Amino acid sequence: MTEYGRGSGSEPWHPEDPLYGDQGWGGQQSAHGQGQYGGGQQSYPQDPYTHQQQVPYAQQPQDPYAQQSQPQDPYAQQQHYPQQPAYGAQQDPYAQQVQQPQQPQYGNTGWDTGQQAAMPYDAQQADPYGGQGGYGETSDYYGTPEAYPPPQPPGRREAAPQQAPAQNPDWDPEVQPEETHPFFTGSDEPDGKNKDVDDEEQEDDSRASRRGGRGGSERRGGKGKKKSRNGCACLVVSLVLVGGLGGATYFGYSYWQDKFGAAPDYTGKGTGEVEVEIEKGAFGYDIGNILKKKGVVKSVDAFVSAQNENPKGKSIQAGVYLLRKEMSAAEAVKMMVDPNSQNLLVIPEGTRNVDVYAMVDKKLDLKKGTTKGIAKSEASDLGLPDWASDGKNIKDPLEGFLFPAAYSVTKESKPETILKKMVSRANEEYGKLDLEATAKKHKLDGPWQVLTVASLVQAEGLTHDDFRKMAEVVYNRLKPDNSVSNGKLEFDSAFNYLNNQSKIKISSKEIRTNPDPYNTYYHEGLPPGPIGNPGDEALRATLNPTGDGWMFFISLDGKKTQFTKTVAEHEKLNDKFKEKHGLG
Repeated sequence: MTEYGRGSGSEPWHPEDPLYGDQGWGGQQSAHGQGQYGGGQQSYPQDPYTHQQQVPYAQQPQDPYAQQSQPQDPYAQQQHYPQQPAYGAQQDPYAQQVQQPQQPQYGNTGWDTGQQAAMPYDAQQADPYGGQGGYGETSDYYGTPEAYPPPQPPGRREAAPQQAPAQNPDWDPEVQPEETHPFFTGSDEPDGKNKDVDDEEQEDDSRASRRGGRGGSERRGGKGKKKSRNGCACLVVSLVLVGGLGGATYFGYSYWQDKFGAAPDYTGKGTGEVEVEIEKGAFGYDIGNILKKKGVVKSVDAFVSAQNENPKGKSIQAGVYLLRKEMSAAEAVKMMVDPNSQNLLVIPEGTRNVDVYAMVDKKLDLKKGTTKGIAKSEASDLGLPDWASDGKNIKDPLEGFLFPAAYSVTKESKPETILKKMVSRANEEYGKLDLEATAKKHKLDGPWQVLTVASLVQAEGLTHDDFRKMAEVVYNRLKPDNSVSNGKLEFDSAFNYLNNQSKIKISSKEIRTNPDPYNTYYHEGLPPGPIGNPGDEALRATLNPTGDGWMFFISLDGKKTQFTKTVAEHEKLNDKFKEKHGLG
């Protein structure tokens, strides 16, 4: 007697049986004893339905009714799967195999494992759902049309036998199913309602055909209406896509323009006049921000770009500039690198304080003498260093501390503010030099006298080489063993300072009889204080004089200075000078 799945003999299930395993789509067959998709090896004797070693029915030692104390309801936890007999433990890879607990069945001689258990042919199989026959009737699966179902593609296999492809004879794997979603069909009703309407239309077409009517054309007309609706839906989708693409393009262009496009900028040279002050230490973006706030340029990026393109753009210094409103960034940079556009107070090297005060008054449109009066009354509050002297013979304690440079001056500036800037700049520059060490080296009374020497060198010299030689002349004449000039400097520049003049022609009688402390022809040593404001070059020459033994100097034409070491050499040049200028 042969059982389902496998007999007790040595022959396997007949290969031509229509239920001989599920070979997959196209009938591809895996190797004997191996899963179709690379599953693990299974031993040949194992039963494909129970996954347990099967013994003949007659040899089963246990009574299934003896192992259960109470009958169990087959509907409570029973989950049925499609019967897929296979040869060599070959399973359908698309149907999920769920192992269920073995539950005994009424009227069944074997254990139900969720698949069709093996049983004798003459055994009665009970249909738990009552779909075919009653209890005690034999359900012969091979006597039904479902025994030879057509093959299905893997993606369309159904889990339950009741939904097998055999029940749908009109199904064609080569024809795509018609879309039933309301969005694409153009119908406002759910699928069920559309189906009812189609059934009614088919019935009407059938009646019209029997009566010889025009049901077919009406049906075609109805489908044409649906196609029209489908076209509208596609048009809407297309418009949405085009609108989205246009929005993305707009935002993409805006982003590119913001990151990589040209910066906003004005055109032309602008109009009007605006005063802009640039603080010390300001860089390109800082300057651009200041100009933008003043309405000069339209954007910071435009100014930075123009500054980088101009070869002199990096030379913009701190100061006050007279610019125009709404001018192009390139024009703004061009004006700022032009000294004529700067609203600056420029103090030349060697300028005396009396001249500086007059320049401030003129720049601020103040009454003559205003700045000089403020300097005299507020000298102690302007930031002079501790080593500055305030001796009784000093004509101006600020002399030498109004450092020569370019200073920003606005129309609202005050004299004391400008003077403080000059003193602050002098302290900054002097702090870079070791004035104390120079004073010790040349036996001077501190930095104050070094500054005085630098002011004399600045007033007499013309070039850097002149400055170094003149510094040596000063130091040589200040030596105690100087027998050439007997410790006197004899500088015309000091005499001119005390008289607030700049003369070349000075008679010997006049210059040697004036007892003013600043007259170095009358007094030995240095004057009481500086006679002007020395620049950086004269200061550094004072710290690093020559060592060639120079004792005298004279300029015959005011353009070139000649230096000598002996009295005889100097007298020869001095006679030429007197002869040229008509001096007796």
